Amino acid sequence: MSNYFKVLRPGINSTFQDLGRFHLQHLGIVASGCMDRLSFSISNKLVGNKISEGALEFAYQGPLLEFVGESKMIAVSGKVNFNIIDKNEEKKKGTPNQSFKISDGEKIDILSTIDSVYGYISISGGFKLNEFKGSVSTLIKAKIGPNKGEKLHIDDKIFFNKSNLLVKEKFIQFDFDKDNTIRAMKGLQFDYFSNKSKEDFFSNEFEITRLTDRMGMRLEGGKIENQVSKNIKSEGITKGSIQVPGDGKPIILLSDHPTIGGYPKIANIITADYDKLVQKKPGTKIKFKLVDLLVAEEAFNQYIQKIKNI
Repeated sequence: MSNYFKVLRPGINSTFQDLGRFHLQHLGIVASGCMDRLSFSISNKLVGNKISEGALEFAYQGPLLEFVGESKMIAVSGKVNFNIIDKNEEKKKGTPNQSFKISDGEKIDILSTIDSVYGYISISGGFKLNEFKGSVSTLIKAKIGPNKGEKLHIDDKIFFNKSNLLVKEKFIQFDFDKDNTIRAMKGLQFDYFSNKSKEDFFSNEFEITRLTDRMGMRLEGGKIENQVSKNIKSEGITKGSIQVPGDGKPIILLSDHPTIGGYPKIANIITADYDKLVQKKPGTKIKFKLVDLLVAEEAFNQYIQKIKNI
């Protein structure tokens, strides 16, 4: 018997992701990978997969999927409003961060994320996906990854692996960090900016605009004044870099960022606060807090331990 999901509605931005595709940035291929590593890990843990197993990531509104095949355990992680629809078209409200069994003919309808952006779907045994350079992450702009490097389309079929592992229903208590303060370290061109602009950057609020996707997040707030040069020689970019182009409005580079860039960087988001940042919706006002390397390393160790403790 074939085992697959039929895509009845693809959702706004539904792609397959894992932890990323590393050591290729010198070739112009960014790591990409899941936006929210903690939520991604939770979805896999709930169905007995290894943490790094590829999952289906969605943003805002997710897909409507019809299940065909033998019963499987599935999980939806994040803060998500979704329904499970049986063969008689009767709806039952789903519970996120809890695994459940899905059977032939049933549907999962991911209606929306709640006060957040990203959610994940994992299935026991994992999806049947072809790796590229050791990863199943999708990088849409380069057409790299499963599904020909593209988002889901209507009528696509998503196949998954058979699994003999007996998985019990599990629930993981989880909520997003509601704090809107994001910790950051000094960027490579920190001293390009006036003292007032540096002070303003770490004291004023910035609003996340709708010009935000997996590549970057544009912010609105006070203009950040550059005293040296509005452009630099292109150099390597890291996830979480905060560039300031000529208009003085910061751009935070996210998981699908370009590999090099020529705008000065005032700061860089610490890894431990990246998940929290990407789950903030457009319209949210955030503040930055300057921290040093020791604080960033300690926060990272706590973050990794939190994932291990799932």
